[in-house]
Amino acid sequence: MPLDSRPLCSDSPLLSIRHLTARFDAGSPVLSEVSLDIPAGQRVALVGESGSGKTITALSILRLLDMVQYDAGAVYFEGIDLLSASEQALRSVRGRSIGMIFQEPMTALNPLKTIGAQIAEVIVQHEGLSKSAVQARVIELLGQVQLPEPEWRARSFPHQLSGGQRQRAMIAMAIACRPKLLIADEPTTALDVTLQGQIMDLLTSLQQQFGMALLLITHDLNLVRRHADWVAVMQQGRIVEQGDVARIFAHPEHPYTRTLLAAVPQPEPLPMIDSTATPVLAAEQLCVRFGLGSGKKRRWWQKQPDFLALDSVALTLSPGETLGVIGESGSGKSTLALALLRLIRSEGRVLLDGRAVQDLSERQFRPFRRHIQIVFQDPFGALSPRMTIGDIIGEGLRVHEPRLDAEARQDRIRAVMRDVGLIESGTHRYPHEFSGGQRQRVAIARALILRPRILILDEPTSALDATVQKQILDLLRQLQRDYGLSYLFITHDLRVVRAMAHRVMVLYQGRVVETSETGDIFTSPQHPYTQTLVTTI
Repeated sequence: MPLDSRPLCSDSPLLSIRHLTARFDAGSPVLSEVSLDIPAGQRVALVGESGSGKTITALSILRLLDMVQYDAGAVYFEGIDLLSASEQALRSVRGRSIGMIFQEPMTALNPLKTIGAQIAEVIVQHEGLSKSAVQARVIELLGQVQLPEPEWRARSFPHQLSGGQRQRAMIAMAIACRPKLLIADEPTTALDVTLQGQIMDLLTSLQQQFGMALLLITHDLNLVRRHADWVAVMQQGRIVEQGDVARIFAHPEHPYTRTLLAAVPQPEPLPMIDSTATPVLAAEQLCVRFGLGSGKKRRWWQKQPDFLALDSVALTLSPGETLGVIGESGSGKSTLALALLRLIRSEGRVLLDGRAVQDLSERQFRPFRRHIQIVFQDPFGALSPRMTIGDIIGEGLRVHEPRLDAEARQDRIRAVMRDVGLIESGTHRYPHEFSGGQRQRVAIARALILRPRILILDEPTSALDATVQKQILDLLRQLQRDYGLSYLFITHDLRVVRAMAHRVMVLYQGRVVETSETGDIFTSPQHPYTQTLVTTI
């Protein structure tokens, strides 16, 4: 279908982007001839890989990018060109007629102000209500976005809320003035699968309740299929295809659209694992408590009792096996990883190759560390910004193989960079010079250089778009075949775990509620919580 086959103004769309072309300063265009209509009350999705121009398009609607130069085009909202509108006119539109949910709520929210104060600021700015009326509206909004105990949450600071709660607070702020258009930029990124469904169901419900139009920016095609009416596909700053969601998913015409749809993780036949071999990793009655512990006097501000984050967890991991660990945020997945690595205090037993290591001193345990490595959830946060990629990857060698000379160490660094698909000449560059997918490859290379037997992968693809996610999963499969690795694969993406894992362990509130072969988990789940998870696919 031609890009502009839908009537442009016959029904007077609420928002109409026409031939928008933009660049950063004097650089090459980041948007080229972008045209998109959003009718009143409709849900439109904008999809594409990282760097395709999705967020820049959204921010351009409200002219939130000072460093962008617009060479051509217009953005019409109710007949007014926002690109040429005065700053005063824009202030009356931002937050009032057009609301926006930003990608990372922890960054978008002011850490020094309570949630209620930040929502009230929007209401006072645009509606000028009395103090009591504003307070009542804030409580009402927090109730509408289904935050429990809204009066108490209004007095909370962003760091005191969970990821899903912060996202709900952002939604409350965005809808505070009943906008006609709501822009949601990756509203479910890094949320677990149950929270993703809850947030999108909430957005859809609010959109229908208030009659808003919704522009959903995402790389999750499953969300698009479920929650959008119309979809536009972006590649390298251009919209290459757009149309009705059902038609695009059933009969994509552009090669890039077909590539995106093909990038959805698919189950692949996995080699059989000898379950009779001695497990390379095991845990017995593993418990983790957070708090002061018994026998210590609590201060007046420490009102919460000890929290049992892991409760009697048991697991085994065979040579060459991938054990998927799934569960919602707060279920104990990352805590389990840290406990197995002895990075936090725990009770119970951890066994490596059948040997109990729980009671070893740190000095005694150090030789074992090279055999069990971790790839953290956020590669940008896990990589030192002051070290080059070469130094980051080779750091473990200085600790565990100090006798290697400089030339041998560089040979190992270059070899592992080749293995993970990184350019060897990039050793002198810094993490900020790499894309998200490349940084994830750096994190994997850092873990692999010590030639471990076990890799703990903590949400390794959670913030990656579909095409990069597929590349990383293909890489992990290849590395497992080449190195004979065992994976403990922690994720909230059920499609990924179904494609990668031999067995799946389900965590709920710190307990293992079900462990079974991957096929059995997805075809005949036994526990009610697992059944709820599986329905979200």
